[in-house]
Amino acid sequence: MIQLGVNIDHVATIRQARMGIEPEPVQAAAIAEQHGADQITIHLREDRRHIQDRDLKILRKTIQTRLNLEMAATDEMIEIAKKIKPDTVTLVPEKREELTTEGGLNLKPEHAEKIKQLKAAGIEVSVFIEPDLEMIKLAKEIGADAVEIHTGKYANLKDKNEIQIELERIYDAAILVEELDMRVVAGHGLNYHNIHELVEMDVFEEYNIGHSIISRAVFTGLAEAVLEMKTLINS
Repeated sequence: MIQLGVNIDHVATIRQARMGIEPEPVQAAAIAEQHGADQITIHLREDRRHIQDRDLKILRKTIQTRLNLEMAATDEMIEIAKKIKPDTVTLVPEKREELTTEGGLNLKPEHAEKIKQLKAAGIEVSVFIEPDLEMIKLAKEIGADAVEIHTGKYANLKDKNEIQIELERIYDAAILVEELDMRVVAGHGLNYHNIHELVEMDVFEEYNIGHSIISRAVFTGLAEAVLEMKTLINS
């Protein structure tokens, strides 16, 4: 069974637009889990533009599946993760001016110490990187347990030839992750239309999807949106 991580950041985005109390991300997590989510993913940003510290604390206590915390590799976030102990930490790049994560993390050897700290706290560490073979090899060298391949470029392409080239890059990267004995994950920009090509590769064991699920939920309800995506990735 292919795993589905549902990112609920944008439930919090709607709440923060009015700085109020609804919609409640904790409730969204419960509905997602009840309808097929194997993991709840949240990104605690430095500027706290959507998910708040209180959300992280409550979700850690209430989630019945797994909690995946996306975060920058900063000292502040490392300390928060060590205290809260999510099941997985996914290290991502972060810029204040970006609307959403714009690319994969540029891994460096010095990330090894931060990964070591997280693993010592009993946390699985995933790295969100481009489908770059050398970067994947470095991920293994510095101790990553999993690689989430950034699929944003693929999701934004329109030309069929360019799409095919990018799909081949993604496939080759995923195979290398698998060969290096790390979990292979995909995420960013994936929706109900472009997910099919990745599913047909039959190599990814987990997808993290947020914006498209929350967008569809506006019209269908969150339960149906999650269930439909879970069905698609296991079709």
